[in-house]
Amino acid sequence: MTRANVLSADAAAALVADGAVVALTGSGGGLLEADEIFAAVERRFLETGHPRDITLVHALGIGDRGQRGINRFAHEGLVRRVVGGHWTWSPPMQQLAREERIEAYTLPAGVIGMLLRESGARRPGLITRVGLDSFADPRRGGGRLNARATEDLVRNIELEGVEYLHYLPLRVDVAIVRGSVADERGNISFRDEPTTLDSLAVAMAARGNGGRVLVQVKTLAREGSLDPRLVHIPSPMVDVVVLAPRQWQTYGAEYDPGLSGMLIPATDRAPAGPAELDVRSIIARRAALEILPGDVLNVGFGMSAGVVDVLHQSGRLDDIELCIEQGAVGGLPVGGDLFGVSRGPLALLSSTQQFDLFACGMLDVTALGMAEVDREGNVNVTKIAGNAVGPGGFVDISQGAARTVFCGTLTARGLEVEIVDGHLRIAKEGVVHKFVHEVEQVSFSARLAASEGRAALYVTERAVFRLEDGVVTLVEVAEGLDPERD
Repeated sequence: MTRANVLSADAAAALVADGAVVALTGSGGGLLEADEIFAAVERRFLETGHPRDITLVHALGIGDRGQRGINRFAHEGLVRRVVGGHWTWSPPMQQLAREERIEAYTLPAGVIGMLLRESGARRPGLITRVGLDSFADPRRGGGRLNARATEDLVRNIELEGVEYLHYLPLRVDVAIVRGSVADERGNISFRDEPTTLDSLAVAMAARGNGGRVLVQVKTLAREGSLDPRLVHIPSPMVDVVVLAPRQWQTYGAEYDPGLSGMLIPATDRAPAGPAELDVRSIIARRAALEILPGDVLNVGFGMSAGVVDVLHQSGRLDDIELCIEQGAVGGLPVGGDLFGVSRGPLALLSSTQQFDLFACGMLDVTALGMAEVDREGNVNVTKIAGNAVGPGGFVDISQGAARTVFCGTLTARGLEVEIVDGHLRIAKEGVVHKFVHEVEQVSFSARLAASEGRAALYVTERAVFRLEDGVVTLVEVAEGLDPERD
């Protein structure tokens, strides 16, 4: 019997060479984060100065905004380039990008996952319309987040008269992923995880390029003892297994069976009752009116996630099908730092599969955030005041959904509102105006949406706007407010 090559985290980290392209999997809240291997790579660099000048590739945000996740790699000299789908979980890496100390790129999360899969299968990259007329389009920057990023990662092409983007293949040398259990051969089960994310695609990218696949797990098991339906990375794909007995399912808990689909808590879908009326709930309540019975709904991180709270409180959650890009279908999203995890999911897919389903038209409607909106209806969430943020699944989702409901306040930083007799009053205006002449980056292209027949609504605490004939049009004003004054 071929046995798994079990190494310590430090020995595994020693396999990462200078200049290597390293693909990672993981998501916020510690989801599928192989942090013992990450920490070993960081420790080796701080002690020896190696590895140097590596390229990091990750589709989703990984970390705790402090020391874990991508933060482990945020050292000048350790990293030369980052191609990241979401950056906000690592302020130190954002700082390196802002100060031009690394080459910084961002691409849609679904695109990165699919590109890793296509690269691993030795196909010539990914051809898709996702990202057209957005920051990912070479005509709008090609995913570059700073001046130091000069290499082209994507090209414009035309096939049979139709425009596409051609994302060039990634040559991955090392994949670092995490599962729950490895058997004696090295088969990797994800039985205790809330999702598999893009783990198989990440492993494929390294294997297809002749690279190494390093997998962190909590437990070793006898051959034949794993449920084969929960083995998502077979042993021929695995080079090294790192045993991490202290591995937790998420930052918040060692193990919660309600998150891994092992059980559905009896009370989680019971109506929770109305929430206190504030800016978030005002916006969420209005946005929730756009959700119709039978809709397949996706919600984004932040204020737009409040739509699920409203549906839950009003007992409407069973009337819709809810899915999030990390792979869960059904259940109740946990929210907060664990956005991307659902309690009591009805199905668990990989994030790569989920993005494929979004692309095929499964989504009826999505509720997403908005940092900036311009007069044409373009939305920016990817680069704000020069800071690298990244879209996560925003682009893949908004291009896949028939209807998009953007959620956010009209102004920010200092906005204070009061609810008087059930009516909204602006007590203090925010100093940052989110509706601007021109957005810093285009994350949602209103022009592309209109050309493809997709609808867009912009819901704020005091007014609602609709994309009509290529312009943002005011269609509602909150009762008691004056459009000129407020």
